[in-house]
Amino acid sequence: MRRFFALLLAMSSPAQAEDVAGEFDYYVMALSWSANWCALEGDARGAEQCDDAADFDWILHGLWPQYETGYPSYCRTGHSAPSRRETAEMTDIMGSSGLAWHQWRKHGVCTGLSAQDYYALSRVAFASVTRPPVFRTINRDITVPAHVIEEAFLADNHDMASDQITITCKDGYIQEARICLTRNLELRTCGADVIRDCSMTDAYFTPMR
Repeated sequence: MRRFFALLLAMSSPAQAEDVAGEFDYYVMALSWSANWCALEGDARGAEQCDDAADFDWILHGLWPQYETGYPSYCRTGHSAPSRRETAEMTDIMGSSGLAWHQWRKHGVCTGLSAQDYYALSRVAFASVTRPPVFRTINRDITVPAHVIEEAFLADNHDMASDQITITCKDGYIQEARICLTRNLELRTCGADVIRDCSMTDAYFTPMR
């Protein structure tokens, strides 16, 4: 009887539409402060990105297709997965080949692009935004209001407006700067579900290794 009711409920519930590759409205480019990620997760994992010899500041966490509300993920694609060589070639801006693979698998497949074109577009997006050099001069752990991070990006990217970037926090640390871009990689207003600024006034910020 329970199986009957479960089947009846499934038949009466509307089917969820599958995300279709290439059908989205804009991109969110997520830039992660590497040292903070290492303090929160990477050190415990023994991640190569967190080695003392590493020279990462803001890395490209990902270039994410976005709907005006919500986002697609894990879309079906006819394109081949990237090779190990191709993911390894992304480590200079993404920190690890594992992250490059995961971003393709979850987000890149929804762009409608091949892995090669998705990675190439990600590089163009990453290069299109100035990552404030002032953060590289920090030489000790500090606490900082999250809005100061946003203001630094706005100061060094004169065409950027405050509704085109959001700063996120995680476990008391500055986590990411997320920047909204059109499909042509021009700055645009973020959707209401994206523009949720961290309001912390004393978020941890760890210096580069």
